[in-house]
Amino acid sequence: MVIVTIIGAGMMGSALAFPARENGHEVRLVGTPLDREIIDTCRKTDRHPKFTKDFPAGVKYYQIEEMTDAIDGADMIIGGVSSFGVDWFSETVLPVIPESIPVLTVTKGLMDTADGKLLTYPAVWEERLAKMGKKLNLNAIGGPCTSYELVAHDQTEVAFCGHDIETLKKLREIMQTSYYHISLSTDVVGIESAVALKNGYALGIALTIGLNQKEFGLDSELHFNSQAAVFGQAVKEMTKLLNLQGACTLENICVGAGDLYVTVYGGRTRLVGILLGRGLNIDEAKAELNGVTLESLVVAERVARAIKVLSAKGEVDIKEFPLLMAVDAILTEKKPVDIPWDEFRFIKE
Repeated sequence: MVIVTIIGAGMMGSALAFPARENGHEVRLVGTPLDREIIDTCRKTDRHPKFTKDFPAGVKYYQIEEMTDAIDGADMIIGGVSSFGVDWFSETVLPVIPESIPVLTVTKGLMDTADGKLLTYPAVWEERLAKMGKKLNLNAIGGPCTSYELVAHDQTEVAFCGHDIETLKKLREIMQTSYYHISLSTDVVGIESAVALKNGYALGIALTIGLNQKEFGLDSELHFNSQAAVFGQAVKEMTKLLNLQGACTLENICVGAGDLYVTVYGGRTRLVGILLGRGLNIDEAKAELNGVTLESLVVAERVARAIKVLSAKGEVDIKEFPLLMAVDAILTEKKPVDIPWDEFRFIKE
């Protein structure tokens, strides 16, 4: 038995308590300052308020003030914050984690720099830790996995990535179950870029659902030709972006495409894409979703901004990213949805 401490009681971080605890490990779930009510609910009911299934018996719950106690003696830390908690995690959590404890994060996203580079969150954290004179063994989870289906024990394939393969093997031994299957990769840039890029592109695909509802009615049957067409273009553009990251491998494309698929069929990104397709602008869509965090918007804007910088420097052809630019125009310029169908070509003529 080992001790697994999860910091961040969001849905994905909390979902990972299931395989960890079911493998017989001690699991400590720590809420962020925004998770106070979640932890209170877990303590009363042994169930996350967003789940329909109780936690495995024995999971322990901690408020943020008790984080130091939860970290004490831990064998691994799981970072369960969203991309909006990246700065908080680096400022509040990472500095107090002993260097001997490996960290596994679920946080997905990219940050862009002024010169058009796209940085993974582990790279950003490593840079910030170096300035503190500290180094941690940072690892991450990528791949198609929704939290509620992991809780339901649906068969799930993910990838753990990090710089040290022996650490990754140990983390897999702790977390893998009969329903949670784990591949390993030392290509952190590739895995993390692939699963971050899918967020913005899933929004682009979801636009077609809203467009069809607008034209044929909210109760009309789903139309899959348009979704498939945008899906194909999304994978094409993601492949080009992975190539820019120096990480265009078949394995990374498969991880990204799988994650793209599951994101289109469920979650917040699908909802905002549908609302935009129906004709709402981004402000109206956000209001409709009543404060739901939308990581897809941040990723799309950052990647588009980086491509614009690289295009201005003559390093990429912006015309190779018509879907990304269309999504960016919807989000940053509040333009109506206008999918550039004639700019999509699966085959170069």
